[in-house]
Amino acid sequence: MNLIFNPFQRNNTPTSVLLVYTGGTIGMKADPVDGTLKPFDFSGILEEVPELRKFAMKIDSYAFNPLIDSSDVEPALWQALARLIRDRYDDYDGFVILHGTDTMAYSASALSFMLDNLGKSVVFTGSQLPIGEPRTDGKENLISAVEIATAKDSHGRPMVPEVCICFNSQLLRGNRSVKVNATGFDAFKSPNYPLLATAGINIKYNNSFIHYGYDRRKGLTIHTDLDTRVSVLKLHPGITEQAVRDILLGDGSRAVILETYGSGNAPCQPWFLALVREAAARGKILLNVTQCLSGYVDMDRYATGRSLKDAGVICGHDITTESALGKLFYLMGENTGNERVKALLEKNLKGEISK
Repeated sequence: MNLIFNPFQRNNTPTSVLLVYTGGTIGMKADPVDGTLKPFDFSGILEEVPELRKFAMKIDSYAFNPLIDSSDVEPALWQALARLIRDRYDDYDGFVILHGTDTMAYSASALSFMLDNLGKSVVFTGSQLPIGEPRTDGKENLISAVEIATAKDSHGRPMVPEVCICFNSQLLRGNRSVKVNATGFDAFKSPNYPLLATAGINIKYNNSFIHYGYDRRKGLTIHTDLDTRVSVLKLHPGITEQAVRDILLGDGSRAVILETYGSGNAPCQPWFLALVREAAARGKILLNVTQCLSGYVDMDRYATGRSLKDAGVICGHDITTESALGKLFYLMGENTGNERVKALLEKNLKGEISK
């Protein structure tokens, strides 16, 4: 625990933030002996980023043990994060989750559905270079995330009571974010939704795009019953009938996300549409999501999209695949009936679609 007090804080109660380190590049340092990257003791984060002391706030840290590589993230991590935030919710003004970049958009999307009536900031961040590297982006990302997570308006209300991603001086809604760059500092974008804030000399908040729908009279509730029986079928030229059959009709899936072309188009071959209809007849939940980085699914625009709609496929509008996955996990975990899930998929629950 690291305590820094601001004597001008009202009621002598310092602003507080919990840093949660799940794993990832940001928490790595080069071993002085063999030069390999290894996690450092995160309780010493103020020694690594002394700039945080200037915020004059209470900063606590919590590290998962064992740490989780971003590529190994499973829903069990999301459940653990939801429980941790619930258990520490009254102790902190905001939460910063340090996470590997490869699956950060998946985790931020899932948490946005699992945390209900969220009235504080939960900000994901990380880095492309380890925090011990001279040119690391980790320090700036972390500093901005901490400032945003604890920022309040003139009435003492959190500036951004959402699950977000803070990266490269930009704040994005978590369930609108996608990773777009494997090696650059501009790793994340929100193609179909404006930025929630930008960090320059000052942090400028786009208040009209931030969700403030929480009820201050009620507390946070979490949803950790997740049904992960979801498959993703990415369409491509030359896709075989057997490959489509295996995914659409597989016994292990309750739902299938179809990553289609353009505004929701798919092959018109009789065998393809027959498999889609058969999957729908078996009660499968079929969700149409575009492969395009921006734009949206419109299943009434072209005949191919209309054919999918007539076969029982649900329109995903402008939802990302990452968000669609988290939304399905959440909805299927909460509902045993597929018709209820289908109805809720087309509703904007957490700002994940423009509808």
